[in-house]
Amino acid sequence: MPRTARQLWVALTSISLLASGCAPQQPFYFFEDGDLSHYVGAIQKLEYPDSCEAPLDEASGTTEPLTLSNARFDQIWELSLEEAIRTALENGKVLRNLGGRFQSFGGPRPQTGEPAVSLLTNPQVTPSIYDPAIAETDPFRGVESALSLFDAQVSSSLTWDRINRPQNFQPSVNIIFPQNLQGDTGNWTTGIQKKTATGATFGVSNSTLYDNNNVKSREVPSTWTTNYDFTFSQPLLQGAGVTYNRIAGPDPFDNIYGRPLFRGVLLARINADISLAEFEAGVRNLVSDTEQSYWELYFAYRNLEARKAGRDSSLEAWRKVHALYVEQSRGGEADKEAQAREQYFFFRSEVEQALTDVYRCENRLRYMMGISASDGRLIRPSDEPTTARISFDWQQSLVEALSRSAELRKQKWVIKQKELELTAAKNMILPRLDLVGRYRFLGMGQDFINQNYNPYESNNKDPLRGTDSYSTLFSGQFQEWQAGGQFLMPLGFRRELATVRNYQLQLARERARLQDEELEASHALVEAVRNVDTNFALAQTNFNRRVAAERQVEAVQAAYDAGTVTLDQLLDAQRRRAEAESSYARAVVDYTRSISQLHYRKGSLLEYNGVFLAEGPWPGKAYFDAHRRARQRDASLYLDYGHSRPGVFSRGAITQNFESIGADARATQLPPRDPATREEGDDDQLKAPSAPGTTPRQGPGVPELLPSPR
Repeated sequence: MPRTARQLWVALTSISLLASGCAPQQPFYFFEDGDLSHYVGAIQKLEYPDSCEAPLDEASGTTEPLTLSNARFDQIWELSLEEAIRTALENGKVLRNLGGRFQSFGGPRPQTGEPAVSLLTNPQVTPSIYDPAIAETDPFRGVESALSLFDAQVSSSLTWDRINRPQNFQPSVNIIFPQNLQGDTGNWTTGIQKKTATGATFGVSNSTLYDNNNVKSREVPSTWTTNYDFTFSQPLLQGAGVTYNRIAGPDPFDNIYGRPLFRGVLLARINADISLAEFEAGVRNLVSDTEQSYWELYFAYRNLEARKAGRDSSLEAWRKVHALYVEQSRGGEADKEAQAREQYFFFRSEVEQALTDVYRCENRLRYMMGISASDGRLIRPSDEPTTARISFDWQQSLVEALSRSAELRKQKWVIKQKELELTAAKNMILPRLDLVGRYRFLGMGQDFINQNYNPYESNNKDPLRGTDSYSTLFSGQFQEWQAGGQFLMPLGFRRELATVRNYQLQLARERARLQDEELEASHALVEAVRNVDTNFALAQTNFNRRVAAERQVEAVQAAYDAGTVTLDQLLDAQRRRAEAESSYARAVVDYTRSISQLHYRKGSLLEYNGVFLAEGPWPGKAYFDAHRRARQRDASLYLDYGHSRPGVFSRGAITQNFESIGADARATQLPPRDPATREEGDDDQLKAPSAPGTTPRQGPGVPELLPSPR
């Protein structure tokens, strides 16, 4: 570059540096177009999953809800308790619950307020109809998974190697040992292995080896070697026995944690039974909450009628006082007119609140039934709560509560599980002593197999030429066997003793839990019995209070018309009558609820409502196989396995139908309702169900507890 040009270049560079200053600059790219769409500007974003799950029709088709400002509906749905429970069971793929909406089962009052959202907050803890099948098919702790540990395992491998490598030999010995080793080798191994319930392992395997190379000292360039191995291994101390293997499985140490992990057939079966107990409890809670919601809706209607009666009577009194107030007559003073007006608006607010409670209780019952929150119909209970006195034998109820409770039965299964695990843990204290053996048939030849029987003969001049491996194998010339023992024992058994102690403590803890659960069950049963007696007495008392309040209104109304009493007394009597009517309905509903919850505590709620649990239908092939095996057993000879048969750990199926339930019940009728009571204020089309009857409610029919379309 000429000097003048170089000076010019330096000057331009200096000017550009001075103009730009010392501020950092972005790099310059010749082909930059400004499109950065390929760049991901955030690591995590809120996104929707690629799922094609269509929303439920009952959810997406929900109409506008019923409110005070929108109280229009197409028709009244007269619903019986039997139909409500049947619908809840048919739609109960997920066993819904009210999520703590009730303070206590059989308690004095249910909670009201926000709807149940337990599925939205914690769906994993809500049981479903699929849980028992999921537990049965669990790939790690299920019954089939535990049985698969004893299945025969077939293994096979085939490899082919090409050899081409230099060797460190003198050229003078090239006749025997080539300097460049070249050849092919192939190995095909196939075998089957079976573990038995006693802990033994039996196996049969075949190994075929092909060898071809350029070693000059070989008689033939290639040979085939095949052998059949019969192996066995039987533990004599640790890991031996049918009981241990059915509890712990063939190899409890074969896991990533390196500690004993018992997952045998018996424990898998207990896990399935625990899942069934949890499923029964979920169905029971579904039925209980459905019945509670049903009777709460019944009370909401009764309470609405009581408030409407008070509103109508206060409106009539206000109109009379207001007419006198307009005429400036006696009895129409301003304070009395304002007092009568306040009474009317008080009852009007009570009616509005009671009507909202009807909508809320109806929506809660719809939720338990698994139907749309609103569909143009308004549910009204058609059944009546019982008014007959029901007495239960205490000793029978206590025995049922301690024997039929799903929670106690689940805890007993847990105790049985810990007992079996402790039995398996004690086996680990023994040293490991295994008896092993192997017997092998071996054959070798120039060919793998041919049509001529030409085995290997060591007396021939060329013993391998023209031979095949299977002819040599069948000749029986080459047989090998091996027998021995393997012994392993840790000094001190520190981990094993700690494991036994750990399971002993777990067993003690579960037994203590069972004792406290039984104590808690007895306390809950006592409270349920007390609630039945108390609510019956309250129903009788509130009935008499209601009759007295009605007569008081009639007498005060007559005295007020005669001018002997003040307006205060009339308004107070009307308010007392409304409160007495509502209290009587509350007491009758609580009495019916307490009977239901006593059955809940006794463990007979499902039977009380006519619900029985049964296994669903299996495929036709399963029935065919079961019948074939039953015929096979029937035609076989009985063989007592003696020590190989495990001990009994199940007492069989539970009883779901106790015929003695209710046999000793003594019925005493409540006084009949006062016929003078009449239904008024039907302007909202929300007339309550008819008056409670005089006969005990019978349990509804037997719905089929199978998953069915909504």
